[in-house]
Parts: sequence; C-alpha cells; structure tokens
Amino acid sequence: MVKSHEFNFKTTAEIKVPEDITEQIIGQDEAVNIIKKAAKQRRNVLLIGSPGTGKSLLGQGLATLLGKEKLVDVLAYPNLQDENVPLIKVVSKGKGRDLVAKARIQATTSFKNQSTIIIIIAIISSVIPYFLWKTGKISDIIYAASMITSIIFIIGLILFLNLGKRIKSTSVVIPKLLIDNAEKSQAPFIDASGAHAGALLGDCLHDPLQSGGLGTPAHERLITGSIHRSNGGVLYIDEIGTLDPHSQQELLTAMQEKKYPITGQSERSSGSMVRSEYLPTDFILIAAGNYHTIERMHPALRSRIRGYGYEVYVNDTMPDTPQNRFKIAQFVAQEVKKDKKIPHFTKEAVEVIITESRKRAGIAGKLTLRLRELGGLVRAAGDLALEQGFKYVLPTHVNKAKQLARTLEQQIADKYIENKKKYEVILTEGKLIGRVNGLAVLGSENHFSGIVLPIESEVTPGGKKSEIVATGQLGKIAKEAVKNVSAIILKHFGEDIKEKYDIYTQFLYTASSGVEGDSASIAVATSIISALTKVPVKQDFSMTGSLSVRGDVLAVGGVTQKIEAAIEAGIKNVLVPKSNFQDVMLFEEQLKMIKIHPVSTIEEVLNLALEWKGKETIYKKFTKKI
Repeated sequence: MVKSHEFNFKTTAEIKVPEDITEQIIGQDEAVNIIKKAAKQRRNVLLIGSPGTGKSLLGQGLATLLGKEKLVDVLAYPNLQDENVPLIKVVSKGKGRDLVAKARIQATTSFKNQSTIIIIIAIISSVIPYFLWKTGKISDIIYAASMITSIIFIIGLILFLNLGKRIKSTSVVIPKLLIDNAEKSQAPFIDASGAHAGALLGDCLHDPLQSGGLGTPAHERLITGSIHRSNGGVLYIDEIGTLDPHSQQELLTAMQEKKYPITGQSERSSGSMVRSEYLPTDFILIAAGNYHTIERMHPALRSRIRGYGYEVYVNDTMPDTPQNRFKIAQFVAQEVKKDKKIPHFTKEAVEVIITESRKRAGIAGKLTLRLRELGGLVRAAGDLALEQGFKYVLPTHVNKAKQLARTLEQQIADKYIENKKKYEVILTEGKLIGRVNGLAVLGSENHFSGIVLPIESEVTPGGKKSEIVATGQLGKIAKEAVKNVSAIILKHFGEDIKEKYDIYTQFLYTASSGVEGDSASIAVATSIISALTKVPVKQDFSMTGSLSVRGDVLAVGGVTQKIEAAIEAGIKNVLVPKSNFQDVMLFEEQLKMIKIHPVSTIEEVLNLALEWKGKETIYKKFTKKI
C-alpha cells in the first residue's frame, strides 16, 4: 500500500487541476516534449502504443500550442463558366459570415422589389376590369372571366419569379460558407478516427433534380472533410492503419500539397461530376495506433511522417516513485472534474487506486499508464459513493467498484471457474497421478484475467511416437513449449521410454478457447513426469512458468491475475517463477489465503508439487541427471 504520509491532502478537491492540457498528460514526458517541438515547427507525429495511454490527449495538447493566426474562412461560389467546378474563395477569419450576410441582404432587397412589382400588377389587373364593369362597358360574364384571368396571371408570375431565382439567377449570388472560424479561440482539433472517405476528404451530395434547371447548384452541395476543417490546426486519426489505401494516398496528397479539392466520393452519384477548386489543408497530422498499425500503413504516408516529423512509442507504465504516485492522485482529481457528477476521493481512496495502478502494471516498481481503464474504476467508485449519499469516495467504494468494473474477460473467467468447480473439473484436495492445476490468462494484452487450467498426462505402451502428443487446441507457441518439455523428458527418461511408451498430454476443456503461450510449460512437465514415475501430484498446488530446454523456470506474464484465479478456486499453494516474484501485487487479505512458492528450476517444482513419500529413489535418480 502507499504510505499516507506521502500526500499532504485530505481529498482530491485540494489538488489543483492544470488548465494546460499538456500538463494533464500523465507519464508521457518524452511524448509531451515531442509535441511541443512539433507545434513550434509544425511537424507531423506518429504515436504508437496501447489504447488508453493518452494519445488523443497528446493531440489535443498540441492543438492548444498552435496559434490562431493561420485560421481562415472558406467560401464556395458558383462558376458561370463551368457549373461542375465551383469557385473557392479564402478570406480572413470572421469575414466569411460578413460576405454571406451581405449577399443575403442584397437578395432580400431584390426580392422585395420583385414583390412590389407583383403587388402593383395585381392591383392593376384587379382594378381595370372592375372599373370597366362598373361603368357598364363590359358585361358580368366578361368581368368574371377577366378576374379569373387576372388571378391565373398573378399566380403564374409569382411562380415564374421564384423559379427564376433557382434557374441560374445571376443578379445576386449567395456563397456557401464551407469553413467558419469566426468564433474559434484556438487552432482546431479534428478527430477523424474511423472516418470514411467522404467524411475525411470531403464530398459533393447527389442531386436528384439534375435537369430542367431545378437542381441545387453544385457549390451548395459541397461538404467539407476533416482535412479541410483541420486547416491551421491538428488532424488526429487513431488506428490509421484501418483507413483504406486510397484514403491514405489522398491524405498523403493533402499533406504534401497543403491543398485539396472537394469531389463526390461515390461514382454512382451526380456529385462525382463535381470537382471544386482547391481548399487549403495545411494541418498537422497526429496519427496513432498500436504496433500492428505500422504494418497496415501506406509506406509513403509513414515515410512522409518520419521524414517531416517524429515517431513516438507511448509508455505503458511509469516508475513507482512518490512523484508519480502523486500524478495518479492528480489524474483522479482530473477525472472527477471532467465527470462533473461524482464526488471527490479521500486520500485513503486514492491510495487504493494507486495500489490498483501498481497491480495493473504487472511489473515490480511500475505504475500503469493505461489510464482510460483506471478512469473507469474511478467513475464506478464515484457512482457508488453518489448512490449511497457519501460526500467523498472512500476505500470501500473503490474495492466494491473493482467488482462492478470487471472486464468481460474477468467475468468470463469467474464463470469458467464457477462451472469447473461445479463439475469437479478443478480439484483442490488430494493427490492424483499425472494431473496438475496449471494457470493461464484469458483476454488480450490490455485486458486479461486468470484461470485455472487443469492438465492431465498418460503413458501408454507402444513407443511408436517420437514426440509427446498434446491435445486441447494448442496454438503455435504452446506447441513449441511442449517440444521444449519433450527435450527435458527425453533427456532424463529417453533410455527407458523411447522403445516402450507413448506420452499423451491433454489440456482439459479448452476446445472452445484453445491454448496459446508457454506459461504452462512447468505444469506440462510436472504432469508428464508424474505419469512416468507414478508419483502423485498434490492437488492443493497450482503453477505457472515457462521452461527452458535446460530445465530453468522462466518469467511469464499475468502472474498476479493467475494467483488470483488460484485463490478464487480455493487452491492453497502456487508456484511462480522466482524472477516474477517481485511482480506479484496482492492485497494483504489475499496473501493470507495462499502460499506463494518462487521457483527457479524444474527440480524445485517437482520437489514441492509431487508427493515423493515412498518414491525417494526415483527422485534422487531424476535430480542427479539435472
């Protein structure tokens, strides 16, 4: 746990949240320095790292560092020479609205003049027949016919004047304001993550009324894209590798030329015939993604970023120091302020959050920087405190929130353990030959939860198999791990078994999920050795660890989550690699429920996990060869 005397606040309400976005970014000092340089020199940046580590916040921070002097308004005008090439006019920030307002006033004045003429004609058309009828110069029938004719004439004149406004009226032209920066106080930050071609590059809408002069003018159908709206600011695209190659190529063109026209993106649309003059696209690109994004990026696009900017790998963790622990407290205060609904946290509640941060880092001496996930825990704890009417969030709320804010992987793992215990797949008592409680994790690199993985081995007469036969939907790495185990088994038992026995190993109940990774290596080795020697395995033991061909136990990932799975299953002992022992992050109450045995060799594993009583001779024979 974090020591209380490290902090001199009682609640996070006392922590001042920086107004500057760059100062709100936690644990990414190198990346912050890069974006400051990028803002000053207008460089592009590629951010690679895990989700939820602050990549979008870095982009927003860069936008705040840019000046607003480059902001302009962009208007579209009809082209009398070629209606499919709308004219583009770039004016100073704020002048676009003035030009549109002025044009509308002129159009309104023109309309009023037309209305006056119509009224005069209507009056004349009505008064003259009435005068002639009144003086007896025309009959009643002729007067009625004249009035009907006058009404039809007025209606026709009104329709003609209004349709005339739509049919290439050149007397007054009202431009379309495409980009309006009048009220922008800073450079724009446009998030184009997941945008399709039209949203990214701009589009021209389809016009169903293309004939008879009734269609909408081309300049009024233009729609700007993210590359146009981010002019003078920042264009942020997360998972940029998901953009199709054409969009990436056009994005590169916009970056190089700093200008790009608007055209229809669908070939079946009438908008595809329209191609405007160039609009400015002088933006800074902040591209983001994970490591696999690089493989899907257009080579020329990445080359442009690398040649005219920076590539940054965003940190997943930061050192567990007093200064950085206070940054986590600052992060909690920031989340409370952003949420605007949950109460502030007490110092003790913050300490539980920091402990959870240390645990989620999975490495000794580190704190996680996957702060989006940690923010979910903060909000869940705040919701609990609010629901129960507390003024501040307490440690009990955070602990309860950890149950509510479980990932899907954790919920699946809990169901897995519950079902396996129900049907006695997971055994926690007694001794059995060839059966071991291995440990594994469910989920991805960012979200995983531990599970108990029972493994059974059997030795049969035959000697026809040159390798150990392993079943249970094993992946590539898992199969390679079994081969490493095979080397150890054959080295120490080869003379006795290669002509007599075949060895089969099964990962129980993995048909739907499969097995990947090598963290079950020591469990597989223990299971096989138990089956060969007929020495039973203690079922109150579980284990995890990779195994070298020389018999050394190597470090694995997710050790804390695996131990928690063993605790949940009711197992009393767990074997972990000695090199991982410092990575174990458990609460005191959890440590009281299980005994952790750090091991460094397969000999230590066998000594602890197998019941050698009455089999001492076999043990000595095996350990001599090691």
